Amino acid sequence: MYIITDQLRENGFSVNRLDQVIKRNGNKRQFNTLEYFCIYIIMEDLHLIVENTSHQIPAGNIVFVGPQKDVEFLKTKGYGTFLITFSSTFYERSIKDSLFINSQLFFNYNSDIFIAPFINIEEMRVVFMDRMESFRKKDKSLYLSAAHNAIERLMLDAFLHIPTEEVKKDIKFDYLYCVNKFKVILQRDYKTAKKVSHYAAELSVTPRKLTEMTEYVLGKSAKHVIIEKLITESKKMLRYTNYTISQIAYELGFSDEGNFTNFFKKHTQKNPSEMR
Repeated sequence: MYIITDQLRENGFSVNRLDQVIKRNGNKRQFNTLEYFCIYIIMEDLHLIVENTSHQIPAGNIVFVGPQKDVEFLKTKGYGTFLITFSSTFYERSIKDSLFINSQLFFNYNSDIFIAPFINIEEMRVVFMDRMESFRKKDKSLYLSAAHNAIERLMLDAFLHIPTEEVKKDIKFDYLYCVNKFKVILQRDYKTAKKVSHYAAELSVTPRKLTEMTEYVLGKSAKHVIIEKLITESKKMLRYTNYTISQIAYELGFSDEGNFTNFFKKHTQKNPSEMR
């Protein structure tokens, strides 16, 4: 995501202003979330790109971004945006915690982010500037407990904006957890691994079991999820890069341009050149 702070490395949690993060990383505005869960508190209008999809986000919103996502913050001062970053190890202290971070907030199946509004900008400043800083100066254990509680509060408020049917679906936690892990590993490995067996092995389940779980959670087979990911990334590269078809084929891990073209045409009924 960025140069890891000592705080994040040691505690599994950090909160920083966006401008501080950009400065610490040599003024770079592109990051990857790696294995971390991220919450962005937006107190200024912001143009955010996540996985090549553009989002114009007005002040007064919270953005939830899961692990293994490419994120870019376009031109903004960054004084009014706070980045909360934490690991699953830091946050998961109970089954309830696991349900929260494996929910639609960080694994939104319709988008790479989840956006929820908040009401009081000044209240957010107090909670994540004054109050957190006071706890940090007073006692480390109090600070970490306050951080956990603050994250939980943000997630609870955001849950009000998840459709009821999606919240109910999250009850089958073992399936949900495994499918979300599958999506994280797929984000990492889709260029080099295109077989269900690879991801099943990574998750210590059989390919049949993985497909059973994806069909329950997503309504589609594990193979279909992999194909969708490859097609989505192919379309992004065709639309937003100047790569040749051959370069795109290589970048996505196909043996040659012909194999890529056949794969793309089979699943879209169009040649890559037509899509471009």
